[in-house]
Amino acid sequence: MSEQVQISIEGRMGVIALNRPEAINALNLEMIEAIRARLTLWAEDGAIKAVLFEGRGSKGFCAGGDVRAVRAAVLSDNHAGADAFFVSEYAMNGQIACYPKPVVAITHGVVMGGGLGIAGHARYRFTTPEARFAMPEAAIGFFCDVGVNAILSRSPLHRALLFELSGVPVGAADALALGLTDCAILPERLAEVRRLIVGAADSSNVDAALTGIMEAESIQAGERTFCDLADRLEGALARHEVSDIAAAIEESGLAAELLSVLRSRSPTSQEAILRSHLAARRAASIDDVLQMDLKLSHLLIRQPDFAEGVRAVLVDKDHKPKWHLQVPKQEIASAIAV
Repeated sequence: MSEQVQISIEGRMGVIALNRPEAINALNLEMIEAIRARLTLWAEDGAIKAVLFEGRGSKGFCAGGDVRAVRAAVLSDNHAGADAFFVSEYAMNGQIACYPKPVVAITHGVVMGGGLGIAGHARYRFTTPEARFAMPEAAIGFFCDVGVNAILSRSPLHRALLFELSGVPVGAADALALGLTDCAILPERLAEVRRLIVGAADSSNVDAALTGIMEAESIQAGERTFCDLADRLEGALARHEVSDIAAAIEESGLAAELLSVLRSRSPTSQEAILRSHLAARRAASIDDVLQMDLKLSHLLIRQPDFAEGVRAVLVDKDHKPKWHLQVPKQEIASAIAV
């Protein structure tokens, strides 16, 4: 088993710890396959009553998928290898979302992209007030994948769209309002809450025990400034085109800084994000959403904005991408058909 994923059993709780702190636990294919294999094993193991996900290191739970490796595969014409990453990752997301036993996630610090693909689909989601949640894919020429649209489809449309189209990080209070987590806990209570969570797996009713912990430990996580702004921009976010949304936000005069962020993102990404989110609200299941994500990933990694966006943000880090302005709208429409 990879040391980048630490597997242990504490009582009747199976524990999966992401252990790549130097990369804020960014998920590579080996890690994903290790997680899938262990979840498959524990699903049939009567001695395991629940599963806990956590992330090692002070910087965060998980910064997302290792898209630098995906980009390298694309640039070397290894498209099959790049596609295999997303096939495995989305299978893991679906496995967590539909797991037959309670899944718990304890998050802190950075919770982004593929990290939300793990923690967001857990049945019980604990976090700390300093955590920062984001789906920043519009900044790298990609789209909001890992089934997060199935989670955000339960949030008001305008909040979900502003979160996805902008890709900006939000705090725990906004993550709660968006439905990305369930319970904020005091940082100084973290070790004790973890002990209680592990102990809940020994209970005769694990779900009731975990719910009780959540109710007893939940705290106010601060102000939900992002969602409050989204609420004021609800009319602008009801438009049907990204350019119209940006124009309406500009006309409102409410969010000049956020407008600048929106206009700095990949046009192809934003088209895919808007259309896929709207389609996800019509989808029947998480499996339908993940199938759509798979088709879109196949399309987007082959577009010039993906290699350019990852270069600008994660490779050269100059944050000066040169976006391709010809958006493949028809191809995106075909990929999201459900």
